[in-house]
Amino acid sequence: MEIDMSSLDQGAPFTGATEVGAKRGATLALLAFAQLIIALDLNIVFVALPEIGDGLGFSGQTLQWVVSAYTVFTGGFLLFGGRAADLIGQRRVFIFALWLYAISSLVGGLAWSPQVIIAARAVQGIGAAFLFPATLSLINRLFAEGPERNRALAVWGGAGASGLTLGSLAGGLLASAFGWPSVFYVNVLLAGVAIVAAFAIIPRDGKRHEHRSFDLPGALAVTTGATLLVFALVQGPEYGWWSTAIIASALLAVIFLTTFAVIEARSADPLMPLRLFHNRSLVAGMTITFLYMGTFGALPYFLTVLLQNVHGFTALQTGLAFLVPSIAIATGTQVGERLATRFSTRATLVGGMVVGAIGTALMVSGADADSSYLSLVPGLIISGVGQGIVWTAMWIAAASGVSHDEQGVASGMASTMLNVGNAIGMAVLIAIANRHVGGLTGGALKTAVADGIQVAFWLAAAGIVFSLLAAMVLPGKPR
Repeated sequence: MEIDMSSLDQGAPFTGATEVGAKRGATLALLAFAQLIIALDLNIVFVALPEIGDGLGFSGQTLQWVVSAYTVFTGGFLLFGGRAADLIGQRRVFIFALWLYAISSLVGGLAWSPQVIIAARAVQGIGAAFLFPATLSLINRLFAEGPERNRALAVWGGAGASGLTLGSLAGGLLASAFGWPSVFYVNVLLAGVAIVAAFAIIPRDGKRHEHRSFDLPGALAVTTGATLLVFALVQGPEYGWWSTAIIASALLAVIFLTTFAVIEARSADPLMPLRLFHNRSLVAGMTITFLYMGTFGALPYFLTVLLQNVHGFTALQTGLAFLVPSIAIATGTQVGERLATRFSTRATLVGGMVVGAIGTALMVSGADADSSYLSLVPGLIISGVGQGIVWTAMWIAAASGVSHDEQGVASGMASTMLNVGNAIGMAVLIAIANRHVGGLTGGALKTAVADGIQVAFWLAAAGIVFSLLAAMVLPGKPR
């Protein structure tokens, strides 16, 4: 097992391979815990939204900003956060991001007005944008490319799948027992534990002997452009695609992102080196993350609508219902690691996509207004296993062939595509699914909603099959 001893130096020498292995195991456990925090925060607020709205006096039009503020600022700052991890240090950015999480969560729990809680959620989103690429790039730096990194990514991915379910369950339990502020306070505790552990466990950032500039013009251009783009995609369905705010945001996003491309082409030390696009594996990984979140990533939304709006599940019952796909996804992440190690990343992605597409198609029959939850279970299990396999393999692809000092920006590039893909996929599928529900009520509305969800499942399955083209670009298993 290859170990970079300089990167593991914590000020006290290791006495043997056993201590090194224990240190690395503890580091991986902490990085998986950080991924669990990110995943937990995605879902934990959803269940408490009605209580937040009543407690702080939100209007019906502004409550969705409790969710949107987080999404928009995460998407806008991911590339910035990834490059910061490369230049400032992955451990430093990891700890800084956890501090942002802890402080913003505390403010969110203490919030006394809608403006305060929206601002707190925006800062939480920035924290996620720094934490996600820092966590992923630490895995890619500390674990050698190949079987070792594959196993680490599987553990990390499994923690994320668990966090999604725990978020729904914890949100329902905490909000009902202690009130909506508790869904924020729990993040303070979790982030605090992770901060203390990070100082003791995560290897110090290595010393840098060359001066690197941060490319401030490029950072400002891409962060502004990406934030405006995600805003337009997330708020388009709410404001109307032809509204002044959405059109202006989209046009400004194009201007800023074009400016960013020009700056990067001319910069001697760019924020995002354009030569990274020569890495076929990274480009394929970015494309797959985009398509993954536009297809697989949209399924939880439609499942939630089906269970709550069509079948009348409570928030807690919905969280329990998500145990089945979450366990299946976590299982799939472990299967993906074994397949990628034994065969190739391409073969693993192809296999996972085929399984996922079949499972998603099977969910269609269970999405009928008169169907039961049990009729959904076979599709949920098969689709979940496929999702888990693809999740592990696509991050292996995105990290392959990338040098250690550029893992942060590569992670930021792939995770930005993840965020944008989810926004576009959700916007398209929701628009198609809801095209016939206007003006309907009662049983007719439930039937129309269920029919729309069935169409969304079919389109998601077709999109998963289409993503096979991106997987085929990857090389096969080397001799």
